[in-house]
Amino acid sequence: MALDLVIKNGTIVDGTGRQRYTADVGIAGRRIVEIGKVKEGAKKVIDASDLIVAPGFFDPHTHYDAQICWDPLVTCSSWHGVTSVVMGNCGVGIAPCRPEAREIAAWDLVNVEGIPFDVLSRGTTWDWESFPEYLHAAERRRSALNLAFLAPLTPFRHYVMGEESMERAARPEEIAQIKAMLKEAVAAGAVGWSHTRLRQHICYQGRPLACRQASLDELKAYANALRELGRGTIEISLSQEIDTLSEEEAQLLDTLLAESGRPVTWLSLVPLHGHVETCIATLDRIEPLIARGGIPQVTAHTSRLQLNLRNPFLMASLNSWKPLFNKPAEEQKRIYRDPAFRNAFREEMSRPQIFTSDWNRVDVDLAANPALKALEKKTIAEIARARGCDPFDAFLDVALEDELATWFSVSMMDESLLAPLLNDPRTLIGLADGGAHVDLLCDAGYTTYLLGTWSRDKQVLSLEDAVRRITSEPAALFGFPERGRIAAGLPADLAIFDYNTIGSTGRSQWLNDLPGGGRRLVIAAQGVEYTIVNGEVLFEHGQHTGAMPGRVLRLGAAA
Repeated sequence: MALDLVIKNGTIVDGTGRQRYTADVGIAGRRIVEIGKVKEGAKKVIDASDLIVAPGFFDPHTHYDAQICWDPLVTCSSWHGVTSVVMGNCGVGIAPCRPEAREIAAWDLVNVEGIPFDVLSRGTTWDWESFPEYLHAAERRRSALNLAFLAPLTPFRHYVMGEESMERAARPEEIAQIKAMLKEAVAAGAVGWSHTRLRQHICYQGRPLACRQASLDELKAYANALRELGRGTIEISLSQEIDTLSEEEAQLLDTLLAESGRPVTWLSLVPLHGHVETCIATLDRIEPLIARGGIPQVTAHTSRLQLNLRNPFLMASLNSWKPLFNKPAEEQKRIYRDPAFRNAFREEMSRPQIFTSDWNRVDVDLAANPALKALEKKTIAEIARARGCDPFDAFLDVALEDELATWFSVSMMDESLLAPLLNDPRTLIGLADGGAHVDLLCDAGYTTYLLGTWSRDKQVLSLEDAVRRITSEPAALFGFPERGRIAAGLPADLAIFDYNTIGSTGRSQWLNDLPGGGRRLVIAAQGVEYTIVNGEVLFEHGQHTGAMPGRVLRLGAAA
């Protein structure tokens, strides 16, 4: 058999957890055809001596739904050895969408996923209306990576119910129509559907995101859609407290599992309040649900979050902040000055929230006003002491003195708390949010960070286990067992890296490369020598080859 590509002398870590071994890999077309001592010649030969040959990484939690319109390389994920991504998470997306509703769909992404409205207006192609048309549009554009799509519940409810979807539960006839559309989407290749219950997930002008108004009867019907099809996965942002599940939330998880007969991956278990024991106790308490497929997602990264008070996403769960979203700057400044608002903010922060009120962990990252430059890298606690005022007042006053241009940096937790969760087989490593929160954080490099920091440096996971956690585990959960493993006959998605150097390069950096020159946070990779997608070399020594070998991954279709 004529080979297109041979990878010689690599150390194979095959994605199953099996011990590493040395072998050649022969590739013809899109598939691996031979593993061992490959004697045939090939059009291209890669010498992988001293390198690890692993399956391409499978990222289960991204929000590239709009970005694929203007960025076929799907950055930053593609820089970090990722070969397949799942988007449409958290119940928010841009299909289906009637032409007259495009602005509302865009505002959903602004408020939930932190993507600027101007960027979406300039970059989104809108060459679809239905969800199947959206998949076809992605195929026409072509992509560097394999793209898998969840059907997000919000646009489906909005398509059927209009603006009332943000105000009420669906009626029986509407439920039937939404269910039929979800079945159509999954039959067309969607990998399931997604939903959110989180308070901070809001739509235009602070109203609840449309899917948050779905009744239990609705959710049962939509879960039944997957049971009737016999395929698909549900993803849901479920846990209001982040590090535990309430009894009511556990009951909903039980209902979704029972009504769908399918896996349900949910967000999230993150020890934001400094108590990983709470997360472990939750895993122990709901272990029967996990055994049935109710898998929580955990993060591998604790990057510092960026916060700007013009679009204060981190505060979206706070009732006192609801009037501030999608308002002119002058109106926002009036509210920020209001003593009644400040007192309500203080009162809410007396209870645990996603945003920390430990002002030693919040600093001024960047100030536009030259008079405030001396405050950069100082914590709000330090600034408050120097000014002799309350930290809540110092925080808001600095932003007002800077005409709301200040960027604050927030450290969310001690990274060492993540170790028990990364090593727990009851969790799924995900939560990267690639493509979202472009001015807040960039965790799209979690794959290289897991391998370099958690496996090589801290030895929390073996190399074999770390690779398995970001390849075969997420791929299988979403219905693609042929991805995420190295074996003859399987698709040739591979990440070839130097284990001695692989990692993410420090703190995120700003790039002004969004449509219209908008800026975003990115994080570069190191140590990834080659990325191969469907048998074609996509990146070689960090440089894009020009290839666009990605496919739309459709459930039920040939790999």
